[in-house]
Amino acid sequence: MTLLLLIRHGENDYVKTGKMAGRIPGVHLNERGQKQAEALGEALKDVPIKALYSSPLERAMETANPIAQSQKLKINQEPDLMDTLIGKWQGRSWKILRLTKAWKIVQNAPSRFRFPEGESFPECQNRIVNVLERVVQKHNKPQDVIAVVFHADPIKLAVAHFLGMPLDHFQRLSCDTGSLTALHVGEASANLIKLNQRPPFDFLPKKK
Repeated sequence: MTLLLLIRHGENDYVKTGKMAGRIPGVHLNERGQKQAEALGEALKDVPIKALYSSPLERAMETANPIAQSQKLKINQEPDLMDTLIGKWQGRSWKILRLTKAWKIVQNAPSRFRFPEGESFPECQNRIVNVLERVVQKHNKPQDVIAVVFHADPIKLAVAHFLGMPLDHFQRLSCDTGSLTALHVGEASANLIKLNQRPPFDFLPKKK
């Protein structure tokens, strides 16, 4: 079974100030986010990671970079790992959006919601799962460990899919900045090893 390390990017000022970054270009890690990325690189330096994939958005690439350096790996940019396409919600404040009727749908019935001029949660989930399935098919040796750096909702949607959870329950999962979620994925099964873990990690295989 392939061990997928699903890593959320570090903190940025959009997260810090409660705004929806979506796919806005030029959103970089802030000082805390840079420290989170360095901590991930340090914590994973002895793990036998075979390949590293990342969303092309800056905050994800900047989080992947310390891991790539510690492992001497190339970062494989994968456009389909980008954050949810949230359309007109980009740049808006969570506090304001929480007051809308749409926010209640996002939280309680996300399978029925489409972001204005954006994508639906089922479309986002399908996009992310297709990428991860391709990764698993390519790296399918029993001891393969693959790191994938991307975004909170896509990570939670992926976990919900592989665990057979209804999409409408995915908001019950947590995914903090600079965190790691580990999934063992095989042809006929998937197991959640860790959810929303921060460094240091004591459950990962180490290089011999």
